[in-house]
This record gives sequence, structure tokens and C-alpha cells, in this order.
Amino acid sequence: MYKKQKSLLLSLVILLFQISLLTSCATAEKFDTSKVDRALTPKSVVAEADISRGKIALWGGTILDTRNLNDKTQIEVLAYPLNSSHRPLLDKKPLGRFIIHHNSYVEPTIYSQGRQLTVLGSVSDIKKGSVGESKYIYPVISAEKLYLWSKDDDRSDTRFHFGIGIGIHR
Repeated sequence: MYKKQKSLLLSLVILLFQISLLTSCATAEKFDTSKVDRALTPKSVVAEADISRGKIALWGGTILDTRNLNDKTQIEVLAYPLNSSHRPLLDKKPLGRFIIHHNSYVEPTIYSQGRQLTVLGSVSDIKKGSVGESKYIYPVISAEKLYLWSKDDDRSDTRFHFGIGIGIHR
């Protein structure tokens, strides 16, 4: 009887350890969102540039282009709504494009086209540019914090399920 209890206890400890490993892998970057203006979108900033300047935004999306300039890095992003972990929801409708200005060098092969990122920063300007042959006005965010999402994790959000029985997912 003692061997069975010891074996059961060991199995329980191993299971708890595995669960703690899984949950530690499921944590996302923490952003201080206390000053974020959640009403800001790329389109609203372009429409009300003077009113929006200096406000704090938390935006994310897919990188379209990364360029290192003389004194900063410029990242062009196609914006998407964010989930509760602040990860872009690529299955939702895009919100427009924006530009991130980051005050230091970032490697363009790492911050490459197609990667997902989230930025916390202040609205600093609008910038005229083009998408193909069409003129486009980009809101510009001065990055305070950048988070590049892992390539390995292509899920739109983190989910952890534990249970016994049959599960049906749609």
C-alpha cells in the first residue's frame, strides 16, 4: 500500500510541475496600459492629428517594412485589433497602417516582413507616403516599448485547458 501512495504522490508532483511549465510558457509581455487611450486607432489619429498628438497608444499588427535611418529605426505596420494579451488578431479586419519610430537600431532580418509586434508609445506625428501608387497618410508612434511575438507561436491568443473527458471545439 505504501508503494502505491508514493507512486501516486510522485505522479502528482510530476503533473503539477508540467502544468507549471505550460503556464509559464503562456505568459505574454506586460504593458503598462494605465495611460493608454483605447479610443485611438490609426484612422482616428489621421482624422484628428492635432488632438491625438502626445496621447499614448497600444497598437499591434504585422510588420510590412523595417528601415534603419540615421538616428532611428522606422517600422511600417498593418494594424489589427489586439486580444487580451495585446497580441494582434490577424483574423479580424485590419485597422489601417501606421509607422513606428524607435530610437535605436533593430535588426531588419529579425523585425522582418510578416512578423507580428505590439508597440506602446506616444502619437508623435503624421507622415505622408504611399501604398503602391496611392497616397497614404500614416500616423507615427514614438515607441516606448516594442514586443516582437514569437514566430513559433502562430496562435492568435494563449489558451490553457485542463480537464478529463471529451471536448468538442468548433
